[in-house]
Amino acid sequence: MRQPIPDDVRRFILTSVPSIPFLEAMLLMRAEPQATWDAAAIARRLYIPAARGEELIAQLADAGLAESTSPGLRWRPDPALAVIVDKLAALYAEDLVGVTELIHSRQDRRAQQFADAFRLRKKEE
Repeated sequence: MRQPIPDDVRRFILTSVPSIPFLEAMLLMRAEPQATWDAAAIARRLYIPAARGEELIAQLADAGLAESTSPGLRWRPDPALAVIVDKLAALYAEDLVGVTELIHSRQDRRAQQFADAFRLRKKEE
């Protein structure tokens, strides 16, 4: 039976995890905190295009999960944030489907909001 996602983890996912590749990159960096990651390394490990790796590196830095080093990023979240990410990592290992469904529900809402805004704009023209 699926356990409910704790409120703090749910809030973090809904406000700070824009995609599954972002989550995977975050967990990859968390698993190897001493490593320095650049876009090419992230892209290779996640089997994504290099351009997407660049986007993820920027998003991780902007989210305060990593610090810039030369030549890339190193895992350095705020301690309170690290606790939530640790909970998320454990939950993802136990309930991959539940976590991914929550992330996709966030994306679905954004897509619907975009579609609704476009529809409203079309009517105004």
